[in-house]
Amino acid sequence: MTQQQPVAARARRALGWSIINQIVGRTGTTLMGIVLARILLPEDYGVFAVALVALNGLLSMNELGVSVAIVRWPTDVSRIAPTVKTLALGSSAIVYIGMFFAAPQVAHLLNAPEATGVLRVLTLAVLIDALTAVPAALMTREFMQKERLVVDTAGFVVGFATAIGLAVAGYGPWALVWSVLLGNVVNGLFILKFAPIRYRWGFKREVARELLAFGLPLAIASLFVMALLNIDYVVVGSQLGPEQLGFYLLAFNLCMWPVNMFSAPARRVSLPLFAKLHAGKTDPSNAFVPVCSLLLLVTLPACLLLAAFAEPLVRLVYGDIWAPAATVLPWLMLLALARVMGELVYDFLVALGHSRPNLIIQVVWLAGLAIALPIGIRAGGIEGVAIGHAVVAVVVVAPMYAYFLNRSGVSLRAMASQLSRPVAGTALAAVASLLVGSLVPGQIAQLLLGGALVGLVYLAIVYPMRAMLKTSALGSA
Repeated sequence: MTQQQPVAARARRALGWSIINQIVGRTGTTLMGIVLARILLPEDYGVFAVALVALNGLLSMNELGVSVAIVRWPTDVSRIAPTVKTLALGSSAIVYIGMFFAAPQVAHLLNAPEATGVLRVLTLAVLIDALTAVPAALMTREFMQKERLVVDTAGFVVGFATAIGLAVAGYGPWALVWSVLLGNVVNGLFILKFAPIRYRWGFKREVARELLAFGLPLAIASLFVMALLNIDYVVVGSQLGPEQLGFYLLAFNLCMWPVNMFSAPARRVSLPLFAKLHAGKTDPSNAFVPVCSLLLLVTLPACLLLAAFAEPLVRLVYGDIWAPAATVLPWLMLLALARVMGELVYDFLVALGHSRPNLIIQVVWLAGLAIALPIGIRAGGIEGVAIGHAVVAVVVVAPMYAYFLNRSGVSLRAMASQLSRPVAGTALAAVASLLVGSLVPGQIAQLLLGGALVGLVYLAIVYPMRAMLKTSALGSA
């Protein structure tokens, strides 16, 4: 226990800085999104989304999953770091060259041939990511989330200024492209500045074999995750064109707000923490259940608010032109919940050395979407796609999470007990939101009164869990 106390204390501090980072980042990106939505057209967002699909695909495979080994390596990483660095850049260069030549075909497949140049420029980000893979992983390993706040804020400021300036100047989707790329460059420079150790390039065949044996299943699983997160873009873009894809992208970005606000900071701490707890032979339930409970405690009401007040939120904040996105958002919130749980389960299984279950979950999830989304788009357009996502998440994916957690030693009864109050609070708050939506006129009144009432109802139910917030689930684990 004495060995784990410093780790828990560092994890608590890191989680605090990571949450601050996400609050700053999400506030800024939300503001930027609102401003850009008033300047750009849905078609501009659609063309950018085409390039984003390709970028996400390359990022999922660009360093073959080997950088994660830096985070969870149980001993000194100096033995593996030079080889990780070489493998990351070499593999990233290969995938970028392949994408450069395949760009016209990819753009044509997604019904946006004008996106070819956008795609070739935006995907340069994979090379930047590869150059910073090792130092970024070292920062995560050492819980350097305070420094990560500086890194991400600097990149955002540059990206924000670039996006607004180019959008006003009439550059359309290129405003988004150069914003992302220049922001990544600044991020990379600061990551290199803060890296606790700088390793030279190197390559050892026996180390490479170890790394690839560990990393390739994760990289393949990440590729499936990418496919999961982008198959809907492919379906919508190829069937309905850039304008409908732009509406869908806005709704999808909104539904990912809870994931980015709550899951992303937790992930920067959970993987190294789970790995250290596992090395200390901590009971799996004691490690996972408190972290999961705390995460869902704050995620459930956020998802409810976005689902219940989607239409007044979208119309008031982004403008009536974006109203079609509001019909999509409530269904996508179920996907957001599945993502929050999925990312935590993913990190937990990785920390335990169980890479195969992650791959199985992603394969089955993708297969379900490959069936559900084409049916959904024919039945109901972009709203049908969102419904397909929700059905697969609830009917297929949730039971698989429960099965693999149980197999890994996590008590599902303990989880149900911890989550009973948040689930009950969410159900009662949902009733309150329906009453507000049907009885209160006006978008501003619905948002203000609805948000306050939902918050009060939810807090009244979960207030007895305040001890968990005081001690922090990560710390108690």
